[in-house]
Amino acid sequence: MTPDMAFESLLVSRDPGVVCVMSRLLTNLSVSVSVCLSSLEAFERLSEGSTDLVIIDWEGDSAEFLRRIRKSHGWQKPTVVAVSSEDSQVSGSDVFLRKPVTAESGAKALKAAYSRMIYDHRRHARYPLMSVVNATDDKNRSSDVTITNIGHGGVGLSSKQELQLGDTLSFHLLLPGANRSVYIQARVRWARRYGAVGCEFLGIPPADLSRLHDWLISKNQIKKPVVEI
Repeated sequence: MTPDMAFESLLVSRDPGVVCVMSRLLTNLSVSVSVCLSSLEAFERLSEGSTDLVIIDWEGDSAEFLRRIRKSHGWQKPTVVAVSSEDSQVSGSDVFLRKPVTAESGAKALKAAYSRMIYDHRRHARYPLMSVVNATDDKNRSSDVTITNIGHGGVGLSSKQELQLGDTLSFHLLLPGANRSVYIQARVRWARRYGAVGCEFLGIPPADLSRLHDWLISKNQIKKPVVEI
């Protein structure tokens, strides 16, 4: 995302009509747009930074471009809108838009893409913390760990105690600005050298889960669309 937390997109097209309509619609959604004239140029741009949405005006090399997007591990996978004069859905794309592109059909396709982008952003977003908690593992051993980030699916932490994949931890966490802590059970998904650990949530009581979700949503600073969607 850009510094003001707007989604970023790449529009790959040589068609002035497609570029004009889609650029205007993306601006209305407060989505930053960069136009690329070729798949090669677009792939190089993708490799340089964060891109949330790719709109591909389908051409001869587009299938290979889409395949490289899906196979790449260098960035979070963007939502892909395929624009084509064919009648059938393009395999590997998330949203299909048939030519000729109109303001109405383009808006409908981007509404579907935007919903997916919001979902992916909330699922992967992590919010920084620096909170020390006392955690108990599945062998009933307790130790202090530092929660470094949190999201809808899990937490990142650092620990002086060596943790293994599959280990479970239980702890109470007081979120910044909250007046009550939340109880979290989490399982280690990955561990790096120097004590960096990533955990997925195993169990959170319903009331605490609601409190956590409300807190995460309050931290979600996505730039709002100019138009209602």
